[in-house]
Amino acid sequence: MSKRIITINRMFGSNGRIIGKALAEELGIKFYDKELIEMASQEKNIPFDEFARVDEKKANQWRFPVDHEIQMNAEYHFVPMNDVLYDLQKKIILDLADREDCVIVGRCANHILKDKTLSIFIYAPFDDRVRTVMERTGREEKSVRKLVKKTDKERRSYYEYFTDESWMDLTQYDLCINSSRFTKEQVIQMIKESL
Repeated sequence: MSKRIITINRMFGSNGRIIGKALAEELGIKFYDKELIEMASQEKNIPFDEFARVDEKKANQWRFPVDHEIQMNAEYHFVPMNDVLYDLQKKIILDLADREDCVIVGRCANHILKDKTLSIFIYAPFDDRVRTVMERTGREEKSVRKLVKKTDKERRSYYEYFTDESWMDLTQYDLCINSSRFTKEQVIQMIKESL
């Protein structure tokens, strides 16, 4: 790799974002996560909130029934906001990888930058992730359990929809780390040693 490009896919509550941000700071390189939404928003002049609502989610396939008359008229065909955001983020990710060292979290970046990146998957057991999210948000356990399941399902669906690959196929990642077994500093050191 001519540039240090690190992509991180993560299970919700595994601290993948926190680890990615700390890694970027330690390496002295740029960090991109929700910043990609802001960049896409500015590029297309679409409100940030519109993109944030669909970020890392695939479009609802049941928007209109297939046999609905509106589907027959070409002027009513539409591109879901999810697809608009994905296409913009893909372009931005490719541009970033060409010009700078960086850490990119989520958004199918490992797939988009295949063979140009150190691809990492950060995971942890479900109960550990629930505890982490409870500590972070102060929400009750029942609500957090639903949130963790829902967010992982959305991330998996998004990834599989746009890549035609399995999110949990660990062979597509260079390094898979159970963040519940190591400190943040240990995880960062493992990643640094893999560069």
